[in-house]
Parts: sequence; structure tokens; C-alpha cells
Amino acid sequence: LPHDEVYIETTDYRVIGDAIRVLKIRGAPAIGVAAAYSVVLAVHDPKITSLQDLNTEFYAAINFLSQTRPTAVSLFVALDRMRHLYEQVSHNSILGSQFHLLAEARLIQHEDIESCRKIGEYGAALISPKSTILTHCNTGGLATSGIGTAQGIITTAAQEGKIQRVYADETRPLFQGARLTTLELMKENIDVVLITDGTAGMLMQRREIDAVVVGADRVAANGDVANKIGTYQLAVLAERHMIPFYVAAPTATIDFGTKTGKDIPIEERDPAEITHVAGIRIAAEGVSVFAPAFDITPNQLVTGIVTEVGVLKPPYNESIGKLRPQQLRTAEAAS
Repeated sequence: LPHDEVYIETTDYRVIGDAIRVLKIRGAPAIGVAAAYSVVLAVHDPKITSLQDLNTEFYAAINFLSQTRPTAVSLFVALDRMRHLYEQVSHNSILGSQFHLLAEARLIQHEDIESCRKIGEYGAALISPKSTILTHCNTGGLATSGIGTAQGIITTAAQEGKIQRVYADETRPLFQGARLTTLELMKENIDVVLITDGTAGMLMQRREIDAVVVGADRVAANGDVANKIGTYQLAVLAERHMIPFYVAAPTATIDFGTKTGKDIPIEERDPAEITHVAGIRIAAEGVSVFAPAFDITPNQLVTGIVTEVGVLKPPYNESIGKLRPQQLRTAEAAS
């Protein structure tokens, strides 16, 4: 994308795992859903003829998939759910295990769709009429099962007639904003303007941005946010110019076991993603490269975290602390 729209069909979970690793599948919610269905493919392998075979293939898939991306917590949440269910039903039969794991993957997908819808509604309520929004990376239907997280807020607000314009960062080095976000927003007939990552400060200085809305790959228990590299500098700029900075994050993105952003592992990518564009070298041969995929935005720079159960406000230790896993499961059941 944006030149060609190609769908790849496979029954091999390793193909999906590799797609997650190389960012053919990306976006925290989409990674989680894809991982769940990958496990389903693994247990449907025709060579499985015994419960021992099933057990071997299941845990091989879990191990393989858990090593594809280190930062997005949705991957590990989905795999943990599949593992927990499997350990409950695996002693019954191969067919029974296959059935229950497929049902769980479908549930994870359905929850993501509903989560996107609710995030869109809660987030749109924060947007004032005639607003110009700045967003970073890609958080729409290509990154989720539904309308998106941060982009879901934009789309919902646009449907309510609140959006005047959206500025989309190109999002170096892989240009997810230029290639994907602009494409999706244009399909929604939303006025979108593509800018370089370094242009955001100038627009804020000119008072042309009313709010910044971004997604998240992981949120620590204290509200620190891991998101695509370049997010932190937008948060700093937004604070300097007194612009609200909202993070759209499904509760599955909240890592209750990680106290602060300092404890979140930051993935480093292939240097070629920076030294080359579309396979063409743009940097001097032999130059040293630092290529983190994400950065950490401290909680004090975040105006609000929009989830499917409402908008979390500072102090985040308290608002996030109220969303313990058991409470989330209760809320999901009620919805």
C-alpha cells in the first residue's frame, strides 16, 4: 500500500508470524487478533493425529509467535488467553480443542471491533466542533479489526461533523502515516493533509492544531505510553503549546504488570529501514544507525487515555489501578 492492495492466504501460522515480524501485519490490536488465529491454524495442522501431537504443535506456535514483536502487549495478552483456554480443554479431544480455540480467537476479534467502536464514541466526545487534529502513525482499520483506535476517534468525530482537517505525520522510517493513514482517511472523505514528522511543531506554533490523537502499543500501570517512534516529541510540543494530547488505547494494551515506561522493552529495527527507502540507499555507506521502533511518552504529558470503558484521567496510578483484569472481564461481560 498505497499502490497495490494484495491479500495473502495461508494455513501456516509461521507465515502469519513472519508477517507480524516484518510489519506486514502491524498495529497492536491487529497483532493480537492475528496471533490468536495463528494458534488456531497451528492446531488444525493435518499431521496432528494425537493429543501429544496437538500439545507439541500448540506450544511450538505459542513460542514462535511470542518472539515476533517484543513491545506490543496485545500480542502477549492474546497468546495468554489462548494458552489459558487450551490448558482447560486440551485433555478432552483434538476436535474439542480446535473448536474452543477458534471460538476464543473469534471472541478476541469481536472484542476488538467493539472496543474500537466504543473508543471512537468516547474519544469523539472530547473533540470540539471544527477541530483540526494531528495524528501519528496508523491506527485505523489496517491496524485493528474495527474502525481503529485513534483513527476511530477521528472517523467518529468526522461523522458527527466535528472535524475540519486532519494532519497526518508521514511517520518515518516506514511511512505508515503517508502510506496508510492518508489512504484510509481519504476513503472516509476526511480532509487530510500529509506532513513530514518535523512539521508538527510549526503547525502548533501557528495555532493550527486543536488536539493530538495517537494510539499506543503498550501502556504501563502508571500511564506511561509506548507508541511509534516520534510520539514523545509530539507530546512535548503539545504541552509547550497547551494542546490536549490524547492516547487511544484498548484496555488490552494496558500492562498492569509493568510499573513504568522504563520497564517496557523497546524494539530496535533493521538499520536498513533508515538507510534505505523503497530499497534505495539514501544514507552514506557504513554510517552507524540507531533504529528504535517506539519511544516512551511520560504520563504527565498525556491529557487522557481513551479506552473502551471510558476516558482515563490523571493521576493514572489511580484511574488505571481501578481497571484490574477481573473488573475488565466483568465490564466486557456486561457489554
